[in-house]
Amino acid sequence: MTIIRRRLIQFAALGVIAALSAPASALDYPTRPVHLIVGFPPGGSADIVTRLVAQALSERTGQSFIVDNKPGAGSNIAAETVARADPDGYTLLSVTVANAINATLYSNLKFDYLRDFAQVASIDVVPNVMDINLDVPAKTIPEFIAYAKANPGKISMASGGVGSSPHVSGELFKMMAGIDMVHVPYRGVAPATTDLLGGRVQVLFDTLPAAIANIRAGKIRALAVTSKTRNEALPDVPAMAEFIPGFEADSFHGIAAPKGTPPEIVDKLNQDINAVLAEPKLKARLADLGGTVFTGKPDDFRVYVSGEIDKWGKVIKFSGAKASD
Repeated sequence: MTIIRRRLIQFAALGVIAALSAPASALDYPTRPVHLIVGFPPGGSADIVTRLVAQALSERTGQSFIVDNKPGAGSNIAAETVARADPDGYTLLSVTVANAINATLYSNLKFDYLRDFAQVASIDVVPNVMDINLDVPAKTIPEFIAYAKANPGKISMASGGVGSSPHVSGELFKMMAGIDMVHVPYRGVAPATTDLLGGRVQVLFDTLPAAIANIRAGKIRALAVTSKTRNEALPDVPAMAEFIPGFEADSFHGIAAPKGTPPEIVDKLNQDINAVLAEPKLKARLADLGGTVFTGKPDDFRVYVSGEIDKWGKVIKFSGAKASD
């Protein structure tokens, strides 16, 4: 056998080995704990939903999916952490509507969401719900609007921070209802909820998964959900659109990875997430929290988030909301 012939055989063998080993790495993934970074404190909607999905993924893969809370800057600290992480599939971002809002709200971000992240999978869509303290003398949206117009600037509207989903939902309500409320931003919805319960603020547009326990316990009063139609989890609570035609302010949850994450790992994650979301137990739990599961391919999620960035960009510009970078 000539030297050239031996070399050709060696190169061919190496090519076969490489072809076999590449998909094997994706099939073996994950081989160590995966960290899901949440940009908000424990107790909020993103935290609740991410922990449910993480538990289901841990059970499906046999490897730990660990939720790490990194609140701050409207979830931008978490997003920047993941954007700078190794693109190996072991550091992922819990995506929410805040990531879409922040693309316009912040003028000097150190990352570009659509450019610097690989969209992995959508999880669910959830409405916000307009909650009020029980001392507020209003039991319906028309009664609240009348009360607010009689007391301009005297009602405090809490949120999880400037530009958060509760904030922009409230701004949309103020704009479409023609009322004035004082925005009081908090570092997450959990402390905002504490002050709502205590009567230090009167209104909070919270995500339904985070608010539903207090609503069902009668600790706060839900006036309306922000989806187009009523939600099965709270069928007696009207949709805001029943009183303000065209009003809609849904939130969403999903997963993204750093740009450059191998496509086979992104696809493996997408398949696993879609699989656990199809499990009746998890699907029912998310529905009980007010979420509507929606699944698809990574490209489907990218198109969806891009549309949300455009939608909320218009609201941010109209409201004049700004956040310090």
